[in-house]
Amino acid sequence: MNATQAALTQLLPLAGDTFDKNKVTPGILGFIVFAALALGVWALMKSMNRHMGRVNFQEAPEPAAPSATAARGEDPSRA
Repeated sequence: MNATQAALTQLLPLAGDTFDKNKVTPGILGFIVFAALALGVWALMKSMNRHMGRVNFQEAPEPAAPSATAARGEDPSRA
């Protein structure tokens, strides 16, 4: 029997005495986990916003009108 199983064996009977099936809440641990996730999402959004502000995106120019080689039926990529 490992330490986890021993701890569960000792703690479960104690929890059975105070467990109310009509009133189950996430408790402080649930709040801490939720707050940590919210803080992480906020930090990621702030970082993404900062990185997107640094992007210098320039659109590629529109392709030119078909050249004379395309009008003759030749493959323009081979020119």
